[in-house]
Amino acid sequence: MGTRQRVLAPWAVLLLALRLAGASHVIHRSLEAEAAPPSVPASIVSPLLRTGYHFQPPMNWINAPMYYKGWYHLFYQYNPKGAVWGNIVWAHSVSRDLINWIALEPAIYPSIPSDQYGCWSGSATMLKDGTPAILYTGINRPDINYQVQVLAFPKNASDPLLREWEKPAAYNPVAAPADGINATQFRDPTTAWYAAHDGHWRMLVGSVRDARGMALVYRSRDFRTWRKAKHPLHSALTGMWECPDFFPVSGPALRDGLDTSDAGAKYVLKASLDLTRYDYYTIGSYDKSTDRYYPDNPNGDYHRLRYDYGNYYASKTFYDPAKRRRVLLGWANESDSVPDDKAKSWAGIHAIPRKLWLDPTGKQLLQWPIEEAEKLRGKPVSVGAKLVKPGEHFEVTGIATYQADVEVTFEISSLEKAEPFDPAYDDDAQKLCGVKGADVKGGVGPFGLWVLASADLQEKTAVLFRVFKDGYGKPKVLMCTDPTKSSLSPDLYKPTFAGFVDTDDISSGKIALRSLIDRSVVESFGAGGKTCILSRVYPSIAIGKDAHLYVFNNGEVDIKVSSLTAWEMKKPLMNGA
Repeated sequence: MGTRQRVLAPWAVLLLALRLAGASHVIHRSLEAEAAPPSVPASIVSPLLRTGYHFQPPMNWINAPMYYKGWYHLFYQYNPKGAVWGNIVWAHSVSRDLINWIALEPAIYPSIPSDQYGCWSGSATMLKDGTPAILYTGINRPDINYQVQVLAFPKNASDPLLREWEKPAAYNPVAAPADGINATQFRDPTTAWYAAHDGHWRMLVGSVRDARGMALVYRSRDFRTWRKAKHPLHSALTGMWECPDFFPVSGPALRDGLDTSDAGAKYVLKASLDLTRYDYYTIGSYDKSTDRYYPDNPNGDYHRLRYDYGNYYASKTFYDPAKRRRVLLGWANESDSVPDDKAKSWAGIHAIPRKLWLDPTGKQLLQWPIEEAEKLRGKPVSVGAKLVKPGEHFEVTGIATYQADVEVTFEISSLEKAEPFDPAYDDDAQKLCGVKGADVKGGVGPFGLWVLASADLQEKTAVLFRVFKDGYGKPKVLMCTDPTKSSLSPDLYKPTFAGFVDTDDISSGKIALRSLIDRSVVESFGAGGKTCILSRVYPSIAIGKDAHLYVFNNGEVDIKVSSLTAWEMKKPLMNGA
């Protein structure tokens, strides 16, 4: 394992060696018995594939993001003893802007009987007097991962960096599995909210019973003694709910966020499904008198919306009072092999933080990279009013595109040649993208960007749109990231990712795309943040300055680039050792 540099100034950067593991508790444990990695392709371990401006934590899960006394705090799970699951502590970094990070000493580590075998995921809550509190899952038995919920307070609340935490023995653990709850499926307490009508705090804990995922409700008057409610906030036949999140949102098109204890026009309930490894959410109403949540869409539990239709899991939101916004933080693992990850000694990234708000229709959330990410923009290049005829492509030159931010608006000359949509794919955009990828010629599309592409186009990752017409003649837009030709390296997992875009703009012939390109990650936002897709790719040729950016059109109708601006992205503090 790499060493951690120490510097004398307490405000200076503490660079962390990045040793990461895979996606879930179960997967990490399976790594412990693996042999040393065999030889791997040199391209896979190239430092030029390590992201430049995406935060790379020493481990994966995102715990308890918060804003306190002028500082953003990011806690994340970390194994200080190796690149496998185990010995979990909460690493801790702070930032003034959610982009440049300073690493501090671990904030929470096993120290009491309730967490002596691990400190797992949790959340932060700001109490009524402004003091932060953390609720998290502790492991108190080594044999079965027996899970309990633990409470911690800052040792010195006047310290804006919150460097030390204490766990009062008098009331820890604050919640333990009971009433038939599986002790190994009882974790990830949420940010708590306060209800003035009865003077109680409430938190949720993820669990499952008879394959029914659920968000268990716990109540407390003093934030120290918690009692489980008789029924969950909500449940569904989806398997275990990890990392649940529950928060209010303002009315449609109102971009201001709300504190978790505020009353919302609508509420969002999100769960990370252990069976699929994706994050799903519904929008609905909350009956505070009965602590029941009701999705607006009766079928929403089984046809759920996703924050991101790509490689994105274990996300967490928090309310940022400094900018009155709700911020979403998510995590993406690698899609190369475990031996590759061990050879390169790093894996896993945090997505760029996203601002989140309710769409004007009230039917979904919109997401957009936080405005602070634009501080990293450097040299720009622009293209405008350029026609791309069927089968053509052109290169965007003038900047280094392996680390870039691209915004483009496309205009479609006609929708008449849109292909008929097969309703068999109505719930499986990803499968449709696998069948009709970037190289499969269509009517209206596929068109979009080839990113991290080699000069000879042997390697390329496509971010594309394709327009269909449903049985009523209405346009149906597919957004897809197709990495099937992203690398010549063998034995890579290169899944297509896709989602449908619910947009009326396409009827007027326009659609916009923003892609954040960062060496081995492509993070894209379609139609102003209606559909988002993050993908991991590992080029063997299109690395560093050998990476190129193209606009392409493989459809039968002309596509016009009405505007395109691409910026080189600078490297922030703390994104590399």
